[in-house]
Amino acid sequence: MDILGTSLRVCVDDLDSAIPVYERLTGAEAFRFQRGGVSVAAVGCFFLMSGPEAELSILRKITATLAVKDVDEAVADLTAVGAQIVAGPLPAPVGRTLVARHPDGSVFEYVDRNPAD
Repeated sequence: MDILGTSLRVCVDDLDSAIPVYERLTGAEAFRFQRGGVSVAAVGCFFLMSGPEAELSILRKITATLAVKDVDEAVADLTAVGAQIVAGPLPAPVGRTLVARHPDGSVFEYVDRNPAD
């Protein structure tokens, strides 16, 4: 699988006040979207997340988000090494996503920019 980049997840109390800080640090403009009840801003290599603690507590269990060329290829490679697909592949704001638990117990989200079939 081709890993194209990694995004770090940061839970913040106030998304509106956090965005300018991360825009200044990264030089990138925020792309905002909703994920369930959680407001998200993608800023450079950061995913800033704010919302109900019940939902954030689940999202905190995911170590990082990995951009990949193709989620289907990621499923094949992850399965081959004994990873468990926890969720997905599912449509996402910019393509498709899946969540996998690696054999060591680490949990990662994988996303691509391919439209859902």
